Amino acid sequence: MTVTDPAARRLTPAPPSGTLIGMPAFPANARAQLDNPQLRSNLRKATGTIRAKRTAHVAEVAEWEDLRLAAEAIKNRTLRHLDTYLMQLEESLQRAGATVHWARDAEEANRIVVGLVRAKGADEVVKVKSMATQEIELNEALEEAGIAAWETDLAELIVQLGHDRPSHILVPAIHRNRSEVKEIFEREMHQYGTPAPDTLTDEPADLAGAARRHLREKFLRAKVAVSGANFAIAETGTLVVVESEGNGRMCLTLPETLISVVGIEKTLPTFADLEVFLRLLPRSSTGERMNPYTSMWTGVTPGDGPQDVHVVLVDNGRTKVLADPEGRPALRCIRCSACLNICPVYERVGGHAYGSVYPGPIGAVLTPQLRGIGSDIDKSLPYASTLCGACFEVCPVRIPIPDMLVHLRHKVADKKRRGRPRLEPTVMAAGSWAFSDHTHLEKVEGLARIAATVMGRTTHLGPLPWPAAPWTNARDLPMPPRESFRAWWKKNRSEEEQ
Repeated sequence: MTVTDPAARRLTPAPPSGTLIGMPAFPANARAQLDNPQLRSNLRKATGTIRAKRTAHVAEVAEWEDLRLAAEAIKNRTLRHLDTYLMQLEESLQRAGATVHWARDAEEANRIVVGLVRAKGADEVVKVKSMATQEIELNEALEEAGIAAWETDLAELIVQLGHDRPSHILVPAIHRNRSEVKEIFEREMHQYGTPAPDTLTDEPADLAGAARRHLREKFLRAKVAVSGANFAIAETGTLVVVESEGNGRMCLTLPETLISVVGIEKTLPTFADLEVFLRLLPRSSTGERMNPYTSMWTGVTPGDGPQDVHVVLVDNGRTKVLADPEGRPALRCIRCSACLNICPVYERVGGHAYGSVYPGPIGAVLTPQLRGIGSDIDKSLPYASTLCGACFEVCPVRIPIPDMLVHLRHKVADKKRRGRPRLEPTVMAAGSWAFSDHTHLEKVEGLARIAATVMGRTTHLGPLPWPAAPWTNARDLPMPPRESFRAWWKKNRSEEEQ
């Protein structure tokens, strides 16, 4: 049975409040995930395998650090002049026959895409794996408009058929093992098209074959495809997608209409810049020397591929990130997921705990900047880290994630106090006054001894009332001496003189 009417059954899950922002704070999410031993086992095995492959293949490149420095420099230059390169990209795309749309936020981007699909009279689209479309919740918007969005990446298909959420940038179904995937295929595939075969096993080749048969009819039937882009070349108007399965190539060649949703930070100045990133990305993401499929397309080619090409350039908070010099490096991210695979926190709690399509260390710095720090989940993300620094060591574009986490923690703390004086500067100012003159210090010492006597303490002072409570609740403060050194000195000096 083939079901193309999304009203027949929802393919996408409905999280609290209809959006990930409605999720609890990270500590609450993490505690729930830690209670799942199967999840921890799946994550440990998958991330360990990817880490080992990456380490081996990075070691083959003697100039690896030079490539990282070059990628950082290219991205920094692009971000400094992003307005210029975006205008050049628009001109190049239009010259190549593509139609360019600008979207300020997710709502505008979704409205553009839904309008383009409706204009073609289509009630379904096939999709290439895209973080940008997940970020703006395009699938939900299409479904609400009566348009079925079929994910064609194997891991995304698993997540979609499982009515689940992606939990990893590179491997969205990393939290599932192959037995769980087999169960999902057997339970769900027949609801939306070609069913799983009766002889299906949990062998990877069998699962991939079932997905291939299920998707084949959708590839051949679809009139509209939706993609993202790993890179957008300003010089030529070329969009680039790297993938491992070939499903992207099917979406980029068979349909009549192609709609690419691209974050504005994916821009690169020249085609030559690709050389650096196509050496860094495969090794950092899948631990491979190169991607099995690297697809590039430049506008419309008469008689070959989609003849109606649209590119939606999405801001959705990126210019706000660009305006913060401390937060701007997050826009260098090329979505390789190396920081997730090395992170001790992510390995134990998985991606769902982060309440964002961008989990792990990069999500902890990117998401609060894109969405703001108004919700409980976004305020908690900068603290979802041990600050061990491993994420920076593996990042192919050298994003200083630990430094950015500290920067965002300051922002969260400043917002929390709502303009009230900060305790630390106040304490430091009081200390400066006390130590600026010996008479001041003598007064403070006297007050401390009086307070200790009134409180009846004999050995330790803590805990003290607010505002000292947060510091003294976890620390033992020794009692002030009954006699100060200055008083002892005066007494002994006077005795000697006598």
